[in-house]
Amino acid sequence: MTTLVLTVVGDDRAGLVAAVAEVIDSHGGNWENSQLAELAGAFAGIVEVSVAAERADALRAALSDIPGLVTVAVTGHGQQAADAASARRFSFEVLGNDHPGIVRELSSTLSASGVSIERMTSETRDAAMAGGRLFEATISASVPASVDIDRLVAELERLAHELQVDVTRLD
Repeated sequence: MTTLVLTVVGDDRAGLVAAVAEVIDSHGGNWENSQLAELAGAFAGIVEVSVAAERADALRAALSDIPGLVTVAVTGHGQQAADAASARRFSFEVLGNDHPGIVRELSSTLSASGVSIERMTSETRDAAMAGGRLFEATISASVPASVDIDRLVAELERLAHELQVDVTRLD
């Protein structure tokens, strides 16, 4: 079996996930893990699928034929999974007044330490009492064994002070 990671993007509509699942099943694939979301009328998802190696190209072609999908990218899954096995999980939340650059600064700081973001959810919302907009994010990252997590936390706290946001470690 081959493991594929599918990236699926299109205009949101009823039945889109069912259409993707039908194509995967009809090609002997198994839907293993996924993250799917609708944002502002668009649908996006990442799906991990196992399929017989000789059926992978046909699966890719069939997915590209689903009406309403803007993009279907299929990538292999290999060495990164092996590298991730030795990494540690690190999760934190960010909350503060919204302004441009928060995600750029956070992701650059993590990247500079070799830390990879595995999951990130974010939103902006009205600040109930103070007015304005709040930015809130929850980030789970994979930290290589060579990175000192206490030093990473100190760097994030320094950055939080500069960005005028709160960073709270979850684990």
